[in-house]
Amino acid sequence: MPSFDISSEVDMVALKNAIDTAGKQITNRYDFKGTSAKVELNEKDNIITLFGDNDFQLDQIKDILLPGMEKKEPDSTKRLEHKDAQRIGGNKVKQELKIRAGIDSELAKRIAKLIKDSGMKVQASIQGDEVRVNGAKRDVLQDAIAFVKKSVTDFPLKFGNFRD
Repeated sequence: MPSFDISSEVDMVALKNAIDTAGKQITNRYDFKGTSAKVELNEKDNIITLFGDNDFQLDQIKDILLPGMEKKEPDSTKRLEHKDAQRIGGNKVKQELKIRAGIDSELAKRIAKLIKDSGMKVQASIQGDEVRVNGAKRDVLQDAIAFVKKSVTDFPLKFGNFRD
């Protein structure tokens, strides 16, 4: 019985590359000279931390970082969870952007329900942070992929492990 998996993994190499590029642009910009503006990646916790002198500067850093991330990996900014900006030491601010990896249970349930309600002859089952879709024919599975791509646009999904 043919099947495929719906997942959402972070391309850490592309993400690191985008953050390094943004860091170089920040250090080269004239209006950031002598400020605390910088971007850091904590790979263990999957958190990007933005540092700046004020909220306006944080917005400027995001304007550099987010398009760079989109260039390296399309839809990668949709997986970011923006936390509130925090005041640290004097007049400095920082903001954390949490990187969501994998499909959380609510999104997995939503995808499974979408597939079930679509009336296609496929079954969706949640397996950890992936959704496996089984069907009788390859064509039906390809229709299911197209349907899910069209329906779920708020989170980047990858379709893989296609088996006959």
